[in-house]
Amino acid sequence: MTTAPDRPLLLLDVDGPLNPYGAHLPQLRGYRTHRLHPSCWLSRQTPGSRRHRRGLRVYLNPAHGPRLRSLPYELAWATTWMNEANEMIAPAVGLPPDLPFIAWPELFATDPDGLYWKTRPLLKWAAGRPFAWVDDMITDLDESYVRDNHDSPALMVRVHPRRGLREADFRKLTQWAAANT
Repeated sequence: MTTAPDRPLLLLDVDGPLNPYGAHLPQLRGYRTHRLHPSCWLSRQTPGSRRHRRGLRVYLNPAHGPRLRSLPYELAWATTWMNEANEMIAPAVGLPPDLPFIAWPELFATDPDGLYWKTRPLLKWAAGRPFAWVDDMITDLDESYVRDNHDSPALMVRVHPRRGLREADFRKLTQWAAANT
């Protein structure tokens, strides 16, 4: 995949923003249910159990891919799904199957300062580039840390895990990119 360093990064989490796991499907217009077997999730299930066999229920909206691709960003995965997001999520939402992804050094690590475990590795991966980060677990502490430790513009978009990405989030991303490119 070619990079466009003049465009900010859009770092996407799956569970919460694209998969509103806290929602009830009848309330989600445009979403479809998928049963997927991501290795991170499988590793926490009992082998041979019903959940292990059936897979993780994931709600995905195929309209999200075209909307995300139309934004003036370089897309990348910032999710525990890592490259499996390219294999399982991208085709279901209409994203390219070769997006860059953050290979987390340690999943769910405890941060000594109480930051979200993704925050420090994400900043290191961004390598000083402007970015927007879409996730359901970002806290005020993470926002302060990014503001104090990242020299380029950064936008953190907290998405509620019952609602997923919404129109207001797309507007915020569009406005921020216009002001920071």
